[in-house]
Order: sequence, then structure tokens, then C-alpha cells
Amino acid sequence: MSSELPVLKASDFASDQDIRWCPGCGDYSILAQMKKMLPDLGLPQEQIVFISGIGCSSRFPYYMNTYGMHSIHGRAPAFATGLRVTRPDLKVFVITGDGDSLSIGGNHFIHMLRRNVDVTMVLFNNRIYGLTKGQYSPTSPEGQVTKSTPMGSVDHPLNPISVALGAEAGFIARSVDSNIKHLAATLYRAAQHRGTSLVEVYQNCNVFNDGAFSYAQDKATRADTTLELEHGKPMIFGKNRDKGVRLNGLRPEVVDLSTGISHDDLLFHDEQADTALVHILAKMRHPEMPEPIGVFRDVEKGIFEDQVRGQLNTAVEKKGAGDLVKLFASGETWDVE
Repeated sequence: MSSELPVLKASDFASDQDIRWCPGCGDYSILAQMKKMLPDLGLPQEQIVFISGIGCSSRFPYYMNTYGMHSIHGRAPAFATGLRVTRPDLKVFVITGDGDSLSIGGNHFIHMLRRNVDVTMVLFNNRIYGLTKGQYSPTSPEGQVTKSTPMGSVDHPLNPISVALGAEAGFIARSVDSNIKHLAATLYRAAQHRGTSLVEVYQNCNVFNDGAFSYAQDKATRADTTLELEHGKPMIFGKNRDKGVRLNGLRPEVVDLSTGISHDDLLFHDEQADTALVHILAKMRHPEMPEPIGVFRDVEKGIFEDQVRGQLNTAVEKKGAGDLVKLFASGETWDVE
């Protein structure tokens, strides 16, 4: 019998379930790019697991021909952490939305990032609660009128990239649902990273928050409104590649390259840079600045489950394998040594 894996195609990762997202939803693009990217990882389907919470995005595992788990609201990181600790042979993805991961699941989101569990998390950010028909979410901008904020939201929105940096996540990236080439490449890089990798995807909810990211999605405008980050290269953008970003003190500013400013005067992107510089990028927002897309940060850190298993192995070597039945029968209290 041959031990070589069969060559898989995108269609091999499609399940037989009817997709129940609204026609035109940005989720379709993320699903398609994920299925296109997975064969490049060279893993069999039975070695891949998608875990989700609650929300439109969290129906994702139903549509993948892999293992999957549709868990409870905001708790997908906890399920993913347990699975990685007990089954290190599996490739684990967490699929979540801005409401799922940044509101009820905010605590789990932060701690998975700081622990650096080897999980790839894809955060669908549409700045709205779509499944429950249009309430404002933690990423909705101030003043946004929704069904739950008829006078406009007075909350200050969370920036997922800034939150991830605060948790000192090792891999942080952003992409856009309609920019399919960029999205597929970003998902692939995130999946290859060892440790927690976060990809925020600007995703259009065409029913309850249509056009929230139109400036970044429209092919006619995105070259002038977004900045594609490339490691080691100067920050240049614009349809005619005639604009750049440089630092003025600690403030970024847009400069016109037709005025004699050279590339050497610009800010160069460094994925291993100190988080202070990456925080500056995270705060760049349209329309004052082009919004960065791509990999903000890519650094190696100790892996949570490696260290947990290492401690368990050490304990067994020193004290032998435990006997849970014997422990339970030994009394009503136990000493932890």
C-alpha cells in the first residue's frame, strides 16, 4: 500500500451541507479561499478541525469536509486549547466573529493569544450582529445607527489588531473578503505559523451593515485607501504607487512621492519590529490614513501546549503514571504536591 497522501483539491474540502448564509454575504469568499488554501498545507482532511462559537461565521464548520465543532458563544478558544493539548497531531482553526470573540468571548480571545496556543484564528469582522438581525457590535463605529442604537452608538469601538498586540500575540494579520488573492495568501501564512495566529477579515454583511468596508473592498478605491504591508519594503500605496507613509516624530503621515521624497525617507515594514511601531500601524484608519492589510507581526514564541505536555511528562518520569480511580477512592480531600 502506498504511504503517499492523495493530492487534494478545494472541492474535496466542501461538505454536502446547504449553505445558509444570505446571498451576497462576504462569508462565501472566506469559505472559498479557505478551501483553496487547505490543499497547500498537505494535510489529510481527518487531521484538520474547525471550531466555532455562535454567529453567522460560526456555521463555517458545517460547510467543511473536515472534523468540526460548533461550540458555545465566545468559547471556541477554550475548546481549541483543550484539543491542541490532548491532540497535538491535529491542525486546529478557530472561526469567529466580532460579536462572538470581542464581546462575550473577549476574555477567551485575549488569553488564547497571550498563551500562544498553536491555533489559527480567523475573525470575521462585519461590525454588526448579523445573526440576530442587526444590533451594534464591539467594532461598530461611534454614532452608528442600528436596531439597538437608534440614536447612534456611543461606545468606543474595539480595534482587534490593537487588542491582539496588547496580548502580545505572535502572528497578527488583516485581509479583506473581496481581495481574494490577498486573503488566500494571508490565510496560508497564518496556517503555517506555529503558535496562535490571528487573521482579521473585513467582511461585508450586505443585509444589516452593507458597505461598512466599501472603501477597502471596491477595486476602484482600495489601492488609495489601503496599504499592503510587505516585510522589508517601504510603505508605498496608491493606484499609481505615488504615495508613501513616513514617521513625523511618533505620528505617521502620508507623503507625495512626486515631490522628490525618496523611498529611503519612508517607513519600512518589519514583521519582527517592536510592538510600539506595530501599534502605530494598527491605529492608522481611513479616511485620515490608508488602512494596513497583510501581516502586521510574525514572531516566534514558546508554545503553550508544548510546555503543558512537557510538565506532564516530567511529572510521570518523577512519580510514575497516576491512578485516578485510586485517587478518588483514597478520601474526600487530596494534597496537591
